[in-house]
Amino acid sequence: MSDKHPSSRRRWVLYVVIALVIAAGVWHFSSREKPTGNRWGPNPAWAGTSNSPAMPVRVVKAERRNLGIHLKAIGTVTPFNTVTVRSRVDGQLLKVAFDEGQQVEAGQLLAEIDPEPYRIALAQVEGRQQQNIAQLETARADLERFRQLYEKSLVTSQQMEAQQALVRQREGALAADKAAADDARLELTYTRIEAPISGRLGLRRVDAGNLVRANDTNGLVVITQTKPISVMFTVPEVDLAKVLEPMRAGEKLVAEAWDRSEQNLLATGVLTTVDNQIDLATGTVRLKAEFANADERLFPNQFVNVRLRVRTLADAVVIPAAAVQFGSRGTYVFVVNDKNQSTVREITLGPAEGQEQVVLSGLTPGEPVVLEGIDRLREGRNVVIVEDGVAVTPPPGPPPAGKKRKE
Repeated sequence: MSDKHPSSRRRWVLYVVIALVIAAGVWHFSSREKPTGNRWGPNPAWAGTSNSPAMPVRVVKAERRNLGIHLKAIGTVTPFNTVTVRSRVDGQLLKVAFDEGQQVEAGQLLAEIDPEPYRIALAQVEGRQQQNIAQLETARADLERFRQLYEKSLVTSQQMEAQQALVRQREGALAADKAAADDARLELTYTRIEAPISGRLGLRRVDAGNLVRANDTNGLVVITQTKPISVMFTVPEVDLAKVLEPMRAGEKLVAEAWDRSEQNLLATGVLTTVDNQIDLATGTVRLKAEFANADERLFPNQFVNVRLRVRTLADAVVIPAAAVQFGSRGTYVFVVNDKNQSTVREITLGPAEGQEQVVLSGLTPGEPVVLEGIDRLREGRNVVIVEDGVAVTPPPGPPPAGKKRKE
């Protein structure tokens, strides 16, 4: 009996300890603080949709307006005309009448070759011409007298024919003299070198005082037409129909030239030409657009980014492309309703232009579409709309399991 008493006491102690542990566990779980609004703030996110904390979001209203659809390409500014000015006669360059980089008009004097040798040559030809004129007049007078004598049978027919041949000879010599005089007069005019086109001059290649040769390869200066000017660019073969259809319908397609960073608009022009064949190596077709370039912001051989407007959507519903979400059921956006709650709205997308997206169905103009703060939204989530310039900071999430949020 005495041997069993200590063992019995140990069992009773073990039972008491187990009961106390169970009671402590029950008390612990029953007395845990529930995440009420007073403890964790108003409407915690994990307490259900109706009591969720307001999620700060930034919204943008869907707009109804015209939206241009563009093709983008890389282009090179190309002058319509580039001319190397050369002398057409040999001689000494007496005068250079232009400044480098100057804007000139067609027909403006650029340089002058020594004209004296050509004046002398012209005078010689004109003197010979006068001599032949006198000889022709004498031969014609003799022919008239021969006709009178021939009618009286005082000269033979052979003499008459000889005099007629002499007159024709003198007339031929006079015609040759006239042609030689015209040629000498033309070469004299060539001593004045004039601008063949309007444009901007490059660097001078020959200085005054040098002897120049006719049609020298280097020439005197290069003129580049800058007003108007063209831009050459290419578009993929698959986009060719987008260009040809409106052109064949008589529409003028607007082309914009932007700088390398696509931040500054340099000029606006129109598409003028589509090449007649596709490049087999690249699968592209070349196009040319014309720009007035009145302010000369486009420079020959300049690299530009081209935006060609091929279509304009009238009265389209437009939203920022960043607001569009993609899920298993398709494309959708979050819309804020009149209760300041987020609502999922399925939409049908149309063409996109840069950062703007056309919505074909699912939205009406003026509806507020969530642009920032989308990550933690769901159907029926309370939201608060923040103004531009205010950071969108989401409310803190629920505490990890087993841990209390600090006050």
